[in-house]
Amino acid sequence: MVSASYEEFPQIVREYLFYIQTIKGRSERTVQAYAIDLKTFFRYLNVRKKLVSENIPFEEIEIQNIDLDLLRQVTLTDLYEFLHFVSAERNNSAVTRSRKVSSLKSFFHYLTQKKNLLDTDPTLELEVPNVKKSLPKYLSLEQCLELLQNVEGDYQERDYCMITLFLNCGMRLSELVKIDLNDISDQTVRLLGKGNKERIVYLNEACQSALGKYLAVRNSHPVQPAHRNALFLTRRGSRIGARRVQQIIDENLKRAGLEQYGFSTHKLRHTAATLMYQYGNVDIRVLQDILGHANLGTTEIYTHISSKQMEDAAQSSPLSQIKPPPTKPKEK
Repeated sequence: MVSASYEEFPQIVREYLFYIQTIKGRSERTVQAYAIDLKTFFRYLNVRKKLVSENIPFEEIEIQNIDLDLLRQVTLTDLYEFLHFVSAERNNSAVTRSRKVSSLKSFFHYLTQKKNLLDTDPTLELEVPNVKKSLPKYLSLEQCLELLQNVEGDYQERDYCMITLFLNCGMRLSELVKIDLNDISDQTVRLLGKGNKERIVYLNEACQSALGKYLAVRNSHPVQPAHRNALFLTRRGSRIGARRVQQIIDENLKRAGLEQYGFSTHKLRHTAATLMYQYGNVDIRVLQDILGHANLGTTEIYTHISSKQMEDAAQSSPLSQIKPPPTKPKEK
């Protein structure tokens, strides 16, 4: 069920949030992000249509008055003015504005195509803001080794195993914390990715070794009955959460002297993809399947960061071995 915190929304919006969570399989975090975007738009709509007093602070504007009659009045101009508002007044970046466009498009598509409650979709011509595509940060091979060699503590086997899976399998943080014992076979692990899509990832020798060592000590710690099938556990015996894993990664990055580079769990995923592409000559479509990307374009960013391959390409030129000629003596 959609969280009770959405009771402030009109019924039609709660039905939409329920739809994307249950039918489309969006995560609770995604549903919350869409809800925040829609709430901001509805508040802006109240201001733009002069439906509330100018003295009411923006964050206190009620949105229960949003109904189909009001939504039918939304124009493309309203939408672009909204994007200008969140950029100028709320300092939203292009990435954040792009997400808001996605939220609005999804909502109005639901109203027009899924529920047939609106005749026209005002977001059809709404363009997504240009987002600068920056190359992902990743650890070098030497930094990976430094990180792995500095894992310590009472739960060393667990923490080492998690880092090893991140660096070798390229799994998402949300996927790692959901792993159950019965998801693991001798050489594979089943992951539950975005949109509740399952995929099988093969475990190399390093992963199998780390898992074996962790499982040998896992049962020596207390396990709560409700979490007995969870692979990674807290000291209290419950399934480990995403926030705790992030803290563990941060602690080990600091211990390895790598905290200043802005690395994170997601950067470890980038690292796995980059190392596979650079050193394994992995086909881009195979890499897409390993990472669980819905679109090949998302995976293709890793084809632009392979310095090793670019170096090899430069060295393969037939002119690469040509030396400059001896300097000719200057005429007097």
